[in-house]
Amino acid sequence: MIDLLDGGYLRHALEQDVRTGLTAVPKWLPPKWFYDEVGSELFVRITRLAEYYPSRRELEILRRHAAGIARLALAETLVELGSGSAEKTVLLLDALATAGTLRAYVPVDVDRSVLEGAATRLAPRYPGVRIEPVRTDFERRLTLPSGPERRMVAFLGGTIGNFPPAAREVFLKDLRALLRPGDTLLLGTDLVKDPRRLLAAYDDPLGVTAEFNRNVLRVINRELGAAFEPEAFEHIVRYDEDHEWIEMRLRATRAMEVEIRALGMVVRFEPGEEMRTEISAKFRPEGVAAELARAGFSVLRWYTDPAGDYGLTLAAPRD
Repeated sequence: MIDLLDGGYLRHALEQDVRTGLTAVPKWLPPKWFYDEVGSELFVRITRLAEYYPSRRELEILRRHAAGIARLALAETLVELGSGSAEKTVLLLDALATAGTLRAYVPVDVDRSVLEGAATRLAPRYPGVRIEPVRTDFERRLTLPSGPERRMVAFLGGTIGNFPPAAREVFLKDLRALLRPGDTLLLGTDLVKDPRRLLAAYDDPLGVTAEFNRNVLRVINRELGAAFEPEAFEHIVRYDEDHEWIEMRLRATRAMEVEIRALGMVVRFEPGEEMRTEISAKFRPEGVAAELARAGFSVLRWYTDPAGDYGLTLAAPRD
């Protein structure tokens, strides 16, 4: 494993995000801190909920089109940003192996245990393939393996939608700068649809998403010695039609003063005060193409499911 994070990096990043976000008006926290062991398990449960369609739709597209994607990309190295458990990636790996081009798989994530687990699970399935996990925070320290091999960078799960528009533009331009002729990008995007379906996907009746949302407070409690009472915050979901994104928020049910010992600060909440914990932008095909073009990409192929719920874009760096 290539580890690009020093021992204190994630702690420092969490401290910086919490201090900045909880002193802002209005307050906010970034969604990356949902994901400790409990948060990851909760998200797996979310992907299995009837209301949460994005994971199923992305799998459906990959099952239908992975072979065609592999033939177009002819990638020798598959790099996956935010790889997680790499369950969906097997479809791409199989397709590239069948096409006869696959030489290496590079999962990229901040979670060492997730990377180690994926490597252990995949190595026996692909005995002739180099599996080279990279531990890094690709949102802040984006890097790609060097070498002469053609690379396909997969950024799946609609995660690009967690970036505000300006941050998306910077991220895509930074990624484009790292790509060479012959490389490709496979980008997953959730699409604009009936707001009622969008809201249901982020506010399930079993309350799994609500617990996932509150988990960010449990992470801060554990890591920074904070005194949040997660159950004192309501899970709130809104659809912003102007920006075409879902917002998840946590709403204080009463006045609170929350000490965060590691930061030497006290955060005050008024009754009903909300802090945003996630945006999840929804896209239109023409909007995806326009954002990629501004970042220096050309669209090679657009894929969607029969219901038109989700999109995968295969793009190449433009000369």
